[in-house]
Amino acid sequence: MARSTGYALLAALAALVALVSIAILVVVGRGDTSARVTPAGQSSPSGAWVGTWETAAVGGEPGTAKGFPGTSIRNVVHASVGGTAARVRLANTFGTRPLVISHATVAVAASAGSPVAKADSMRALTFAGGAEAVIPAGGSVVSDAAQLAVPDSADLLVTTYSPTASGPVTYHRDARQISYTARGEHTAQTSGAAFVGQNLYWRYVTGVDVFTRRADGAVVVLGDSITNGVASTVGANRRWTDDLAMRMLNSGLRMGVLNAGLSGNRILLDESNDFDPGGLNRLSRDALGATGARTLVVQLGINDILRAPRQTEPAFVIDGLRAIVHHAHAQGLRVVGATLAPVQGHAGYSAAVEAVRQKINQEIRSGVIFDDVVDFDKVLRDPRRPARLLGRYDSGDHLNPNNAGYQAMADAVQLGTLKSDGKANA
Repeated sequence: MARSTGYALLAALAALVALVSIAILVVVGRGDTSARVTPAGQSSPSGAWVGTWETAAVGGEPGTAKGFPGTSIRNVVHASVGGTAARVRLANTFGTRPLVISHATVAVAASAGSPVAKADSMRALTFAGGAEAVIPAGGSVVSDAAQLAVPDSADLLVTTYSPTASGPVTYHRDARQISYTARGEHTAQTSGAAFVGQNLYWRYVTGVDVFTRRADGAVVVLGDSITNGVASTVGANRRWTDDLAMRMLNSGLRMGVLNAGLSGNRILLDESNDFDPGGLNRLSRDALGATGARTLVVQLGINDILRAPRQTEPAFVIDGLRAIVHHAHAQGLRVVGATLAPVQGHAGYSAAVEAVRQKINQEIRSGVIFDDVVDFDKVLRDPRRPARLLGRYDSGDHLNPNNAGYQAMADAVQLGTLKSDGKANA
């Protein structure tokens, strides 16, 4: 790389970090991470709000210039930890005009992936005391607390209805979960009979918090398609973050696990100005603002070196990781970094890509960037061909693990590092 090009990239990175710094300054706290909150109707002052589910909005859904007027959208989302009340975050991040939600509900699904609500679990959502929410373009809103017994590791139904046309629908693709639509206003329907439309998107809903006296904060994972779980079984909740959440519950460690994975995501570059923001650009939105967040896990970097325009200088990717850690530490989060898994056999692979990957991993393992490290490269690679995924973990694209690989990733995380306080490299 020419020296002038290198200087230009460093300057661009510095400018980007400066913009992220400004964005972080305007974040109002991290939800209710330290405040003790009591939902309406609950007498005890003990307990706190904790994020139990999250998704990262990728952009405006293609073909939805008018939104979904006259349509009920029933999103199926999977809670990691339970509580005694719930509140829901709805987003119009990529909309171009105000989004009117006239009715919204939350319920526990009667069975995994079902649009049918469990008996007596349907709750109407309110916003500042009213049934209607008007979300400005680029904005989001959090509902009032709804008294609802949310079980651990349960599917929830978040249903919204928009009576009027809006702009493009803020959504998450590659959800690996079937959600449902119905013509007309059916947000409170418990039978699910009207919800005949099916899709693999999450629309408008970007987060669910629970009020709990038992959970000890949340873990947020900022990642790419590997964290998004694009090769996991649809409807089975087998992303590595789901496996981690179950492992934590089984061990007695009660923390929410929030998946902020986006397929194709890079640290340094956005896909475009209004689609798929890069890791640094979405750090504040998807990680630092998570309710109850204590620990951030960073699983990013492989797309920076694998996808065009490729970063051929390890230092730029490493500096991007350092910037993420710096801003997370400023918000009081512990940061665990993941090594980059092998990709030989993928269309973007080359010897040069492998050399950059090895240098980045060497720096991650050195302990000078992160507070702790989870070595996904070591866990997933073929010992005989270390530039490749182990065959039994390879989904077939030589990049994304399968269910067995995701389980191996979850098993590799030292649970104590997720709860530990203090920042070795602050």
